[in-house]
Amino acid sequence: MKALLQKLSGIARTLFSPIHSLRRSFPLLSYIIGRFIIMAAMLFLLGFAVFGLMELAPGDIVDQIMIQQLFSENQSRGSSRTNETVNMEQYEAQRAYLGLDQPFYIQYFRWINRVVVYHDLGVSLISRAPVSFLIASRLFNSLLLNLISLVLITVFSFILGVYFSAKAGTRTDLAVTFFALVLHAFPGILLLILLQLFASVTNLFPVTAYPSFPFSEAPGKFVFSYAHHVFLPLLASFLGGIGGTLRMIRATMLDQLGQPYITSLRSRGIAEWKVYFFHAFRNTLNPYITGSANLLAGLFSGSLILEIIFAYPGIGRLMYEAVLQEDINLVLSNIMFISFLVLLGMVLADILLALVDPRIRYGKN
Repeated sequence: MKALLQKLSGIARTLFSPIHSLRRSFPLLSYIIGRFIIMAAMLFLLGFAVFGLMELAPGDIVDQIMIQQLFSENQSRGSSRTNETVNMEQYEAQRAYLGLDQPFYIQYFRWINRVVVYHDLGVSLISRAPVSFLIASRLFNSLLLNLISLVLITVFSFILGVYFSAKAGTRTDLAVTFFALVLHAFPGILLLILLQLFASVTNLFPVTAYPSFPFSEAPGKFVFSYAHHVFLPLLASFLGGIGGTLRMIRATMLDQLGQPYITSLRSRGIAEWKVYFFHAFRNTLNPYITGSANLLAGLFSGSLILEIIFAYPGIGRLMYEAVLQEDINLVLSNIMFISFLVLLGMVLADILLALVDPRIRYGKN
């Protein structure tokens, strides 16, 4: 028995030797590879859970199609038993054609096989359009909206956080801290509804967030019209995100300004602005980079509600419509794609953290 264990241990050492060698020689690269492997495992489990949950939902997409057909036929010709028999046969044939008569885990593995082997996300079960085309046509709008929100939140959070850390304890600082706390706690969906009510009552802004004409028709006019349409959704996203980020940067700056190395710098006569921007400010980047991945995830999940309320043609609204129609191909591809973007943002944040802070290394020690 002991000899067998020693033999198995030797085989395990041989198998994992390249991995240990990679970790010793390239710790950051091995860490990135490990994160991508974990990301793939998480996406697999997420897709499995989505397929299982969609299976628990009553009915499926074939039910909806057949109900619509029956309703239209009854209105035009009247119902008959012969038609019901034919429709039931069509129903079973349609379910078998789409693979919906199989257990959900078999449907899921078939979907994975099609995506991994043939690089095909399938077609929408409703519109019959390729899922990759539908996602690509909406993805740019969602990315543009969320990136603009992220840049605005980042810039203003740093400016206000650093400024009010220098004014800590003043009445202005207390007022800003209070409003930041209110914004952080205010329900985002309520803020979106209030802003849309404001737009409908005052007519200062459109109630939809996208121009009614394409970019190719009039590029210059489209840019100004887009800025006008998207102002209120961006404002809602900005107000929902700046409260927490501003409070974090202000608190981190105050923590750094109380550290002994700051006292040492000041005692050496270093200018106060250099102490702020060359030393204390740099150390606020670590918690921001760590939190930016969560902020990006929050923006993507929040944009789903935003796109529904303001009729913005993004990937979140596409997923909402797919869930209502139980279009499993479109739902799964949307969720996997958004989850991939969020997980990729977390990996990039970890890599950026290692590059910004020389104290962080992903080696064995």
